[in-house]
Amino acid sequence: MLIADAQVHIWAANTPERPWPARAEPHRAPLGKDELLAEMDKAGVDRVILVPPSWEGDRNDLALDAAVHHPDRFAVMGRFDPEAPGARGQVAGWKKQKGMLGMRFTFHTEILRKPLLDGSFDWVWGEMEKAGIPAMVLFHHEYMHLADGIAERYPGLRLVLDHLGLKSGKGVTEASNFATLDNVLALAKRPNVAAKVSALPCYADDKAYPFKSLHAHIERVLDAFGPKRTFWGTDWSRLPCNYRQGVTMFTEELPWLKGHDLEWVVGRGICEWIGWRI
Repeated sequence: MLIADAQVHIWAANTPERPWPARAEPHRAPLGKDELLAEMDKAGVDRVILVPPSWEGDRNDLALDAAVHHPDRFAVMGRFDPEAPGARGQVAGWKKQKGMLGMRFTFHTEILRKPLLDGSFDWVWGEMEKAGIPAMVLFHHEYMHLADGIAERYPGLRLVLDHLGLKSGKGVTEASNFATLDNVLALAKRPNVAAKVSALPCYADDKAYPFKSLHAHIERVLDAFGPKRTFWGTDWSRLPCNYRQGVTMFTEELPWLKGHDLEWVVGRGICEWIGWRI
């Protein structure tokens, strides 16, 4: 059974030669492809979709380098700045970059939402649809109607909703997060929308494996989107458990998820959705 993680970050140090943007958190130890490969091998993970983190800015160099050197293990959903000089001319050839399979956009902070809300992104979705480029998008629940509008206007654009739109931070609880899960499930009516059940242990109040309080929520998502549009992922660098447990939470701890449905959720589904040949 193919195990393909729908999201992991790698990043380099914040240096004068390769500075992070001012909005970034300044203190994160680097995490590179070699360390990740070693952890993947220990956890039994065959493939990882690399998602360059927002704190490094709109750069994809590390992820693309990993995919070039290990094309059977890594593929990239890259960051794209619609306001950068020459941005429109980059879309048509986006997937000609070796290892690049799509784009990823984060709208989970006020600064990152600004270009979405002020119209700077309006042209991007249609160009992506024409070019056959899938997108991973991070919207919080109160903005999920914007994702729904994009999916409706561009039915040929494949969208993946990251982390079920869940929040983290002071005052956020598991109960408050999942109280508005219906905002996410409502988008299951769009055949061009999928849901990423990724990083879920990070949002559990009880940080003890196997995070049983999350299981019913996962089942609700699977019932709504189906196994072919529900994608497992870990966001491994911030898991409150080890990588192997991030896998076995789905492969061993959910008795109702088995057989072909399990195969789709833990790897086949995301690979087919973004066009990573199996």
